Amino acid sequence: MKQRPSFSNAVVGSFDGSKDQTVVKAIMEHYMVIILAPDLDIKTSDFKDFDVLVASYPKCGTTWLKSLVFAILNRHRFPPSGNNHPLVSKNSHELVPCLELDVDPNNRIPDISSPDQMRLISTHLPYVSLPKSTLESECKIVYICRNPKDTFVSLWHYMNKLRLPDTGVNGLKEAFDRFYKGVSVFGPFWDHVLSYWKESLKRTNKVLFLKYEEIRAQPEFHVCRIAEFLGCPFSSAEGEAGSGSGVVDEIVRLCCFENLSNLEVNKSGKEWTGMEFNVLFRRAQVDDWKNYLTPEMADQLDHITAGKFHGFGLEL
Repeated sequence: MKQRPSFSNAVVGSFDGSKDQTVVKAIMEHYMVIILAPDLDIKTSDFKDFDVLVASYPKCGTTWLKSLVFAILNRHRFPPSGNNHPLVSKNSHELVPCLELDVDPNNRIPDISSPDQMRLISTHLPYVSLPKSTLESECKIVYICRNPKDTFVSLWHYMNKLRLPDTGVNGLKEAFDRFYKGVSVFGPFWDHVLSYWKESLKRTNKVLFLKYEEIRAQPEFHVCRIAEFLGCPFSSAEGEAGSGSGVVDEIVRLCCFENLSNLEVNKSGKEWTGMEFNVLFRRAQVDDWKNYLTPEMADQLDHITAGKFHGFGLEL
């Protein structure tokens, strides 16, 4: 196995004071194993043509997208207007297992392989670190990205929510410097986003590239777009999107921030690590970075974003 990169201690160190430091560090070590040993025999790596992978850099709208895709794919089995819909009683992270993160308490890689039926799985891994069968099969990948300034601010808040109250907070400037330098177990934000963007241009039937801000502006349109991409478009019998009464509108209402964040499971529920689901929900606003970043910080991120994406036709 390859040697851990020198920045790993900085990544793990950023969790100092977390509510369960041992578990969080184990998760980070697990990510290191996956990323640095792509030839590892991961049982989940046997992707089939009919599988669906939801991918993102952390804090780019992962919880929301997982909810939307789950509701879209399962709308006939679980009508989105029903009171017994799984998303009412379970967090989307329980319904959509994470390829690299859903380890059990013994830190073993999970076996979520299944018979010949569609599986919906999520990941934060960069494209180059995905299992080989993901790249070689015809499985669909739905990727969501977000403005790097809002991504950073959301990530900073999230990390601080994982800390014990008496340990203080991670300073904004220190966290900003790490993000700007790409010190992350998932790799630099810009490389992560660009890898999926380029693949979406080459393989339009395999990778759907979405922007958080665009979904917020036109949720009904993008729900239809996702369904079309996944091969399960909405029929005329399911009602017209935007009418207020069709299935598309019901899915948008079910999965909206206001609804999900106020569900009891997301206010008081926890996952096996002990992490409370409420830390996944903050404000879900576009341009919230303006309340936190200095003009110099914003300029720095704008400059590196323009440089990294120059010539690729991508703007965030």
